[in-house]
Amino acid sequence: MSYKILLFDLDDTLLDFGACETDSLNKLFQHHGYTFSDELFQVYNSVNKQLWTDYENGKIGLEVVLNSRFSETMLRLGEVVDGTVWENTYRELLGNEKQLLIEGALEVCQRLSASHRLFVITNGITQTQIKRLKKSGLYDFFEDIFDSQSIGFQKPSRHFFDYVTRHIKDFNSKEALIIGDSLNTDIQGGILSGIDTCWVNKKSEEHSEVIQSTFIITNLVELYDICPE
Repeated sequence: MSYKILLFDLDDTLLDFGACETDSLNKLFQHHGYTFSDELFQVYNSVNKQLWTDYENGKIGLEVVLNSRFSETMLRLGEVVDGTVWENTYRELLGNEKQLLIEGALEVCQRLSASHRLFVITNGITQTQIKRLKKSGLYDFFEDIFDSQSIGFQKPSRHFFDYVTRHIKDFNSKEALIIGDSLNTDIQGGILSGIDTCWVNKKSEEHSEVIQSTFIITNLVELYDICPE
C-alpha cells in the first residue's frame, strides 16, 4: 500500500507530553501556594484520566473536563478552588513550556513532509496545541491541524474522522495512514473509520486482541519502511 496522507497524533506520538505536563503542573501548584508532590500528582492524574475517559465516551463535554479537573482534584484534598482560573493558568504554562520531542520526531516529519502530506489529529485545545507545535519546530511540516475543540468531537469518534476526511482536499482513505500511540483513540478511531493505522508502541505494551493495528512500530524512524520516500 502506498500511503500519501499521514495523520499524526500529537501528544506522546510526536511531543513528549508527560515531561511538559509535569513541569507545568509543578509551576501551577507552586503559583497557587501548594507543594506539588507525588501524592498530589496521583490524585490529579486519577481525576484527569477519568474525566478524559468520560469525554472520549461522550458522557461529558470538553469544557467540563477542563474547568473541573483542578477543582475536583483540590476538593479531594479538602480545598475549594476556582477550576476555570486554574485551568487558564495551566494552559498558559503548558503552551509556553519548552516542547520536548519524541525520539525521531523532527527527522521523520522533516523527511516525510517532502514526499507525503502530513496532518495533525489531536484531542486537544486549539491554541495550546498550535503554540506547542510552533515551539517544537514541527509546525511548518504540517498541511493542517485538526483538534477536538474545533471539531466538536473527539477521537475515536467517527464524527471526528468524518470531519477530518471531508476537510482534506483529494482525500482517499486507501492512501491514508493514522499514526498514534493510543490504541483506544488513534487506532480504534482508524478502525471505525476504515483507515489503516500504525500504533507507535514505544513502551512495548501488550498487544490487544480486540483493537488490532495495521502496523506496529516502537520508534518513529520505522515509518520509513511503511511510507517510503
